[in-house]
Formats: sequence, structure tokens, C-alpha cells
Amino acid sequence: MSSRLHSLVIETLGKRIVSGELTAGATTHSEHFESELGVSRSVMREAVRVLQSLGLVESVKRIGIRVLPPERWNKFDPSVIRWRLAAEGKGIQLRSLTELRSAVEPAAAELAAQHSPEEMSAGLMAIAAKMRAVGRAGDLQHFLELDIQYHALVLAASGNEMFAQMHSMIAEVLRGRTDYGLMPTHPHEEALQLHVDVADAIQSGRPEAARQAMDQIMRRTIEEVRSVWEDEPRLFEEADA
Repeated sequence: MSSRLHSLVIETLGKRIVSGELTAGATTHSEHFESELGVSRSVMREAVRVLQSLGLVESVKRIGIRVLPPERWNKFDPSVIRWRLAAEGKGIQLRSLTELRSAVEPAAAELAAQHSPEEMSAGLMAIAAKMRAVGRAGDLQHFLELDIQYHALVLAASGNEMFAQMHSMIAEVLRGRTDYGLMPTHPHEEALQLHVDVADAIQSGRPEAARQAMDQIMRRTIEEVRSVWEDEPRLFEEADA
């Protein structure tokens, strides 16, 4: 029960902060949320610690909980990504993540073609084949699960542990595209073939072909969802000295 309530508090307050319902600089006492959400002080305290670790709030002595501005958020955390994709300005988050994927995933595919263990490259080819069959059948939920596995395996097969750690971020943006109706009912044949092409290039040790095919996947993705963010402003945060 306490675990469920703990998650409830984190989800509720996280969504309110990211959506702007709780504005940056606003302060309140934890007792307010304890009463509203019907949770104990210990549950609230632990939830606040999690939100602090995400850069969403800070505890201020004798004042309470202060909401922090977006530039303080941990924008790589999957929960923050999920909340941003559910908020009104989801286009900004989708654009940022898609551009990040476009920079990282072709490089990961190239490295995978150079360094992937045989069992990983064989597994990737098997997933690509399943994706084509499921995509043609129009089973978007199953396709989503396979797509998440596929891109996570490409990252892992690169042998770069930093790339591999990005799998949960990419999983959230893939889920977001499906959940918010940004995927076609049947994935395009070209996209299905490109996933096979990437897997084949990795398995046969052709780095440049793997990079180019993954780059084409990402360019197709951008064209499919660009309309969601076309009118959204870019965010320019000051660089730390």
C-alpha cells in the first residue's frame, strides 16, 4: 500500500509541476499534499526526496517545498520525459528527443556493426523480422514492444555503456508516439525494411551501411512527427561556466 501511495504522490506532483499547474518558484507545505492525497508524512517525505533527485523541487527550511524551474529538471529521466510528453507542450520534448536520437542512434548502429557479439546481432535480426510481420498485421501495441526491444538492443550492441543507458529514454518517446496517435496504423514498408537493413548491416559487419540505414530511419521519423513541434519555440538554456 505504501509503495502504491508513494508512486501516486510522485506521479501527481510530477505531472503538476511539468505541466505548469505548480509554477516555478511556488512554495507550499508538505502537509497540504498529505491532506489532499491522503498519505502519511513518511510517504510524503520519501516522495519529495524522489522529486528532489529529479530536480523538480527543493526543500527550504521553515518555508516548505519550492518548485524549481525547467532548467533545473533532470530532462534525461524517463519519468520527466513521460510527464513532458503528456503535457500541453509535448512537441518540444518530442523534438528534443528525436534530435537526440538522430545524433546517437546512427553512431550506435555503426559501432554495433564493428563490435556487436554474434548473439546480439542475430537477436537484432530476429526482432527486425518479427517487426515486419507484426507491422504488416497492424498490431501497433506488439509492434511498439518489439520496436523498444530493437532500439535498446542496437544501443547495447554498440558496446558503449553510455549509449546503452539511453534505452529507457528512447522507450518513453516510442511509447509517447503510439499513445498520442503519432504512429501510422500500419508502419510504412520502407521503415520496416530499413529496420531489417540496419540489422543486416550490423550482423554482416558493415558499419557505414548500418549508420546510413539508421540515419534514414531517423529522417523518416522526423518527417512523420515534425508537424507536432513546428510551431513550438526552441529553448535556449544558459551554459554553466
